[in-house]
Order: sequence, then structure tokens, then C-alpha cells
Amino acid sequence: MKAATPLENGRVALAGRTYEVIRNWAPLPAAIAPARISTAAVDSAGRLYALRRGGDPPVVVFSPQGEFLRGFGDGLVFDAHGIAIDCDDRVFVVDRDAHQVICFSLQGDVLFTLGDRHQPRWEAPFNHPTDVAVARDGEIYVTDGYGNGRVHCFARDGAHRLSFGGIGHGEGQFMTPHALIIDAQNRVLVVDRENNRVQWFDRQGGWLGQYDGLCRPMDLLERDDGVILVTDIVPSLGAFAPDGRRLGRARPSLNGAHGVAGDQAGNIYLVEIDPNSITLMRPL
Repeated sequence: MKAATPLENGRVALAGRTYEVIRNWAPLPAAIAPARISTAAVDSAGRLYALRRGGDPPVVVFSPQGEFLRGFGDGLVFDAHGIAIDCDDRVFVVDRDAHQVICFSLQGDVLFTLGDRHQPRWEAPFNHPTDVAVARDGEIYVTDGYGNGRVHCFARDGAHRLSFGGIGHGEGQFMTPHALIIDAQNRVLVVDRENNRVQWFDRQGGWLGQYDGLCRPMDLLERDDGVILVTDIVPSLGAFAPDGRRLGRARPSLNGAHGVAGDQAGNIYLVEIDPNSITLMRPL
């Protein structure tokens, strides 16, 4: 079958920008066993780190041009779910059913861990965590999604600082806190998947507001202009202003992206578990 060109894949318009959509970006070499791609993150050099479930290596790295570079983490990740790269280029991997967050160097060396491996804890870190975000001051936030329905904050040195949330449907409660970011306004934005919303909090866990009108949102990204992009299973990619106004919606993914990442060039990467692929949105 002839490979699709960017124009054959189409274009989408979203919040003042137009993107060409390139599906099946950066396929893996045949020598690497297939596994489900969960999500991705980008380092300071623009390399994409895709996180895979059920196969080694769990982390695979691509150049900005889509060339496979390397993989790491073999035998160290039990159930890969979330990934983030902080401003110091440390790679944080959320090992959901091992109840742990693992911090790697870019070369794949383990720097430290959060949580006791295979030791779930009710209302304490962790009970099937889902995602991680690191603020510029080094504080680490983790969505403890499938069990506790909470968000935990850790100091730069890994000491547990505070937790907020709980299972429910009210303000500040979660059914499945599935992903999070710290935005440019220093807010903690949490995808509350089964409540069909994204909630905003201050750094102490104080509730500030929410984005509504979503259908099982999965992940989110802050664009360089402050626009918040949210994936859901419509499938759509929604765009919101920081104050909650909807700015647009598009359908670049086929079945709803489980993960989304962006680089300094304005490219957006959508990770779909089904079909198991990465879609590139390249700004025109």
C-alpha cells in the first residue's frame, strides 16, 4: 500500500492555526516487538519519547524528523501509563499497576522513584497512578487516578508535601484523574475523565474552575500561545482559552488520542492506542 502524503491525510484548523495531519508518523523498526503506545513527551532538543505498554523497551525515542534513535527501561516498567519530561530533561514514567513513578535520565538510568513498588495504598501515594507533571520549581504532581482519585504533590527532593481531591462528582473531586499539567499561569490542570471535564487548581489544591463540554477527556497540552488543547473520545481535540472559553474543536485523531505532546516548533503529537500509532499535526 502506498504511504499517504501529508495532503492525503488532510488538514485541520484549531484556535487560529492550521495543521497538516500526518498519520503513522515514526514507525518503529521491525526488530522491536509490538506494544501498545500509551502517551509521549518531548525533551529540550525536540526528541519525542513514546511510552509503550506490554513490551520492551517501554520508552522509545525518535528524532524530530521521526527517526528511531534508541529505547530504554527494559524490565523496569510493569504497566506504563504516563510520561513527562521536566525542564532538567529528567524523564518521569508512571508505572500504573506497580503503584510507582520512576525518574530516568535521558540515557535511561534510574535516578529515583516515588512510591513503594507493588504496594498500593488507600488515600496515600499510590493506588494505580496515571500521570505526572513537574513545575518549574521542581515540585512533582501525580494523578492517583484509578484507585484513590486524588492528586499528590512532592517536593523537589521527593518528600510528600500535600494531597487533594477524592472520589466524587463535586468541585475538587474526581472519578478518574487521568492526566495533568502545570500551565503558564502556575495552575494545576487535571483531566477528570469520567466526570467529562478538566478542573483547575492552584498549587495548594484550591479549586479555581473547570472546562466542560468534553466526552471522556484523556490528556491535555498547553500551546505556546497559552491555548489549552484537550483530547477526548468523540474523537476530538478541543481548544480552550485559559479562562475557560472554547476556541475551537477539530478531529485530527481517528478514535481519540490517549496522549498528546508538543514541541518548541509548534508540532503536536497525538498518541492513539487504537489504532496503535502516533499522529503528527504540523503547523502550516
